[in-house]
Amino acid sequence: MRKIVSIITEGAPDTNEVLRLDHDLRNRRRMVFTTDQGSILLDMPRPVHLRDGDVLALDDGNAVRIEAAAEALIEIRAHDLPALVRIAWHLGNRHLPTQLLGDRLRIRHDHVIADMVSGLGGHCEAIMAPFDPERGAYAEDQALPGAGHHHHHHEDEHHHG
Repeated sequence: MRKIVSIITEGAPDTNEVLRLDHDLRNRRRMVFTTDQGSILLDMPRPVHLRDGDVLALDDGNAVRIEAAAEALIEIRAHDLPALVRIAWHLGNRHLPTQLLGDRLRIRHDHVIADMVSGLGGHCEAIMAPFDPERGAYAEDQALPGAGHHHHHHEDEHHHG
């Protein structure tokens, strides 16, 4: 089985091998993934957050590009910024993973939360899109030992390839 030795976030080499993963599967410490070219092992000391476009460098010299899979989401808009901030506060108060997109928010599809958002004056639209919510304030640094590549610092924000 091939093993992931580093995660390249900038200046990644071109590769035809792709691994499409939803949000949950892009946040792991240890996992076996399956691509068209076979199985690969992620085995890191701490959980890593893989983002769309990251490239996994493998111990056999090959590379695999991460592609964020579309998921059932709700895109939330409001009539003005204060209303959107109020909705975001309520989502955060419920510890819901939320993707911040400036003039709109995205959460996983949940009809109960959609009703709450509508009650707060928000407008919900069911969409299929990649989900990349804001990381928690206490998320650990994801530097990989010996990787020699940049890792992510974002402030806004059985598997087949």
